[in-house]
Amino acid sequence: MKAWKHFCTINHHKMLVMKQCFKVGLYKQGLLHDMSKYSPSEFLVGCRYYQGTRSPNNAEREDTGYSTAWLHHKGRNKHHYEYWIDYSADPEEGIVGQKMPTRYVIEMFMDRIAASKTYMKEAYTDAHPLEYYDKGAAKLGKMIHEDTAALLHHLLKMLAEDGEDKTFAYIRNVVMEYKRKRKQR
Repeated sequence: MKAWKHFCTINHHKMLVMKQCFKVGLYKQGLLHDMSKYSPSEFLVGCRYYQGTRSPNNAEREDTGYSTAWLHHKGRNKHHYEYWIDYSADPEEGIVGQKMPTRYVIEMFMDRIAASKTYMKEAYTDAHPLEYYDKGAAKLGKMIHEDTAALLHHLLKMLAEDGEDKTFAYIRNVVMEYKRKRKQR
């Protein structure tokens, strides 16, 4: 039963991200989002720790001290800022977050909305993804690049204040358009 519920949760989340990505023109990312969650390394752990109200990775982490599923997931999905952590070109800085390409920041934004909707269900509001991010953002330090953090926070704040329609239109017509124009140069 837990396996079926976990499978349904993954599918629900993936469909939300896909629909959201399609609205801003990220078709390939919408289709391929979180495919690693179906791999045995992630799926079986998710079934074991499934609760339905939060990520199974948190429960695994509480049980064992770390999450094998999360370590697998973040290393294969470019929409997680943790994927982009590497040694700095400046040896004085040590390990730091690298700047994420815009399309992955947008997918990360969509992922946060979908996760909030999936676990909050009817209690979800457009302010929830920002509130969740703000609770942990202060602890990120140099693990997320300042430009990546700024764009993500800007989009989360816009979502909280102006809603999905306006924020998605802004992403499609301003953020993605700016990216296309820079690419043409």
